[in-house]
Amino acid sequence: MHPSRAEDFILRKAVEFTPRGALQNFFRKLTEGKTVTVAYLGGSITAQHGWRVQSQQWFEEQYPQATVNGIPAAIGGTGSDLGVFRMEHDVLAHKPDLLFVEFAVNDVGTNPENLIKAMEGIVRKTWKANPETDICFVYTMTFRESQTLANGTMHRAASVMESLADHYDIPSIHMGYQAALLEKEGKLVMKSDEDTIKLSRDEPIETTNSVSVPIIFSKDGVHPHPDTGHVLYTQALIRSLKQIKDKTGVSPHPVMTPMREDNLEGARQYPIDPKYLSGPYTDLRKAGETNFAKEMPQLFRLEPGATLSYKFKGTGVGIYDLLAYDSSEVEVTIDGETKKRTRMDGHSTNQRLSKFGISFDLEDTLHEVTIRVLDTKLDKREILYESKRGDYDKNPEKYAPHYWFPGAIFIVGEMVE
Repeated sequence: MHPSRAEDFILRKAVEFTPRGALQNFFRKLTEGKTVTVAYLGGSITAQHGWRVQSQQWFEEQYPQATVNGIPAAIGGTGSDLGVFRMEHDVLAHKPDLLFVEFAVNDVGTNPENLIKAMEGIVRKTWKANPETDICFVYTMTFRESQTLANGTMHRAASVMESLADHYDIPSIHMGYQAALLEKEGKLVMKSDEDTIKLSRDEPIETTNSVSVPIIFSKDGVHPHPDTGHVLYTQALIRSLKQIKDKTGVSPHPVMTPMREDNLEGARQYPIDPKYLSGPYTDLRKAGETNFAKEMPQLFRLEPGATLSYKFKGTGVGIYDLLAYDSSEVEVTIDGETKKRTRMDGHSTNQRLSKFGISFDLEDTLHEVTIRVLDTKLDKREILYESKRGDYDKNPEKYAPHYWFPGAIFIVGEMVE
């Protein structure tokens, strides 16, 4: 019986690397000088010009006879619950040979049951598309988890992911473990505005005695400096991969019995057919808007009074949309039950990609959804975090519009015409 509830998960002992099933298919192709594709699925830490870019450079340098294509599939501020719906478009369409999954930081507050559903969906989707694609879970950290990690314990999200890695025999690397130990010994500062020394990817810190002055890991305690925190992440990755790079041989990954039968393997992303729309709206792609075009082939701007209505059969439904300064309140009706949601939050001084989760605990039957844009005049300054209100005070006209920006429909199931 596998764990499925929060109380069933035990916090794991902190280790840098657990090899499990290795990455033999990927390294075999590298050794043979073939073309390989590495997909990097994650949040803002992976989206940075950091460990993602540095690791691809290392692959290219170690295997100059091979061609290494990197697929940046990371979106800041998002977790595995959006990642699982993005798989086909952002990852699997590129036919990766290796998939790194980095969501532990953004999933830190996610309910363990939902975390397993999403992460298991990512794994099963990948191996259903190609059983020879290798997967590696990578964990990062923030200043909030570093002390716990240095004292020998992974946080909840990483611990939950480890249970899934055990089940599917997936290697995992905690790229922040050494940095946490350096902080504990006074050799590293997680969060500071001060200037910092630069580290070399090719000169690993073998002992803490080799650090003459404290390393500044990051400015905000979350997003590492490319020349320090990200270098430490890359070094941890390289140390770990060197231990398994010689384990070669074709070995399709078996898709065994799931940990949770209700995992999100069936999560799908559907385009928004204009016939689902009514009232005043603009097709922003036809209007020439290119913002988020890579992630969203479609993007609509709905004005107050406009609606999006559709039917589906399945157990879950949501929308791929934007959280934004010029967004509005919407009214969601599913199977006759109505609730209101605001598509702006405390961070919304810009526009950013988001998953608008409507409901993911439905009976597997036919459902009807209608989302209507309301004309509620939101107090947007009050919605913003205090640290963000300066932007509102300087640009109040920027916040005046009240729109909604849907880009795709998320369903665990299938659309019904």
